[in-house]
Amino acid sequence: MTTPSTGSGQAYAEVIGDPIVQSKSPAIHGFWLGKLGIDADYRACHVSSDGLAEYFRRRKDDLAWRGCNVTMPHKQAVQEHLYSIDQVASAIGAVNTIYPAFDRLLAGTNTDAAGFLEPLREELYQHHLFRMARILGTGGAARAIVAALAEEGFTLVLAGRDPAKARALLDELAPHGEHHAIDLAHFADPTDFPFDDREGCLDLVVNASPLGMRGQPALAFDWSHAPPGAIAYDIVTDPVDTAFLKAARTAGHRTLDGLNMLIGQAALAFERFFGQAPPREHDTELRELLTR
Repeated sequence: MTTPSTGSGQAYAEVIGDPIVQSKSPAIHGFWLGKLGIDADYRACHVSSDGLAEYFRRRKDDLAWRGCNVTMPHKQAVQEHLYSIDQVASAIGAVNTIYPAFDRLLAGTNTDAAGFLEPLREELYQHHLFRMARILGTGGAARAIVAALAEEGFTLVLAGRDPAKARALLDELAPHGEHHAIDLAHFADPTDFPFDDREGCLDLVVNASPLGMRGQPALAFDWSHAPPGAIAYDIVTDPVDTAFLKAARTAGHRTLDGLNMLIGQAALAFERFFGQAPPREHDTELRELLTR
């Protein structure tokens, strides 16, 4: 881990994780800093689980450090190193954005939930007779998605390799409502389930797991399990157009890729770090940059 010297040099923020080379966050924040003409930097920093305490000890005293984003596998482990976490992060049980607050005390929040919901806002503003989401995965990102969708009135079907873990996660994050935990393998084989009339309903199928990511096993999901009109949403960003999304389009479903959530959550963190809202009018150009 490379640590800048303590001082008041060029302001910077960063993303930490293990591994970290795959992160697109430096490209996103760097793009916005350039568009706004802000003299600051955003970088990636590899930090292992054993190195978290030392990382925060050094950064806390670096006056140029504006904070960091947190990616796998640290979103829960970082909490013990913080002075405070806000209500959103507390409810989700995970932190993805850390910043020095009063007297350089470290505070944490979570922008994943709001970032995930951003491309769904038009649908969420509408009235629905019923809302259901099939969420695939039980890791750190799934925590934010479960909490966000439960708050928006969805009935949830949470699928994981360990259904008991999925049940425990639902009981913790969405204790109200008739939610269901199921084995992820259930969705791998075709079904002839006769879906009822979905008029006036909002259905989502969300890949909240790393399955389908470059270097990871494929996600086995048969689209006969999705109601007509369901929206397919994959949070994987490498590749952006995953096999999961391609199969969904072939089956006639609208798709949302992982750049939606990634850019949405980054925008909230950017404003926290650098004191200005990012220039979202350039999102098309940013997406082109991220998919080269």
